[in-house]
Amino acid sequence: MKEKTISKRIIYKGKILALEKALVKLVNGKKATREVIRHNGAVAVIAIEKPDKLILIRQFRYPVGKTLFEIPAGRIDKNEAPLDCIKREMKEETGYKLKNIIKLLDLYPCVGYSDELIHIYKAETGVKGKSKPEFDENIRISKVRLPKALEMVRKGKIKDSKTIIAILALKTLLKS
Repeated sequence: MKEKTISKRIIYKGKILALEKALVKLVNGKKATREVIRHNGAVAVIAIEKPDKLILIRQFRYPVGKTLFEIPAGRIDKNEAPLDCIKREMKEETGYKLKNIIKLLDLYPCVGYSDELIHIYKAETGVKGKSKPEFDENIRISKVRLPKALEMVRKGKIKDSKTIIAILALKTLLKS
C-alpha cells in the first residue's frame, strides 16, 4: 500500500513548520501530489494537582480564532528529548515542576497533511514557581476535577483533540 516518492521540495520553511510538496506514484501506478506539513513534534501533559485537580490552560489560538481549554503542551525544539520538552513547557506555561511522569500515548493529530507526532504524558504537579510564557503567549490556568473535565468534553467546551484524548485516556487508566 506504500506510495513511492518521485520528487519532493520544500515550498515554505518557517519557525515551527515546513510545507513540502511531493509527487508520488500510487499503488495503482498513477501519480498524485501530496502537500505535507513537516513538524518537529510536540508534547502535552495531563498534570494532576493532588488530590484530583487537572491543570488546564486557556489561550487564544489564532488559526481557529478562539480561546480554548487545553492541557499544557508545546513544540519540541531541535535535538530536544520529549521528556525534557514537557518539563520545560510545564514550567514556562504554568510555573509547575512535574513529578511521577509516565508516558500515556503518542498520537498523530492530522495524518492527512502533517507528520506531527504528539507525545502525551501524565504527571503530578510538584513545586510551583513563576511561569515564564513566551512573549506571544497569554495563558490562564484553570483547575478542574476529572468529572468536570469529562463534562466539558461532552458539552463541547473542550475542543482541542490532544486534550480530549488525554482526558479520555486518563479516565480509562483510572478504571483499570
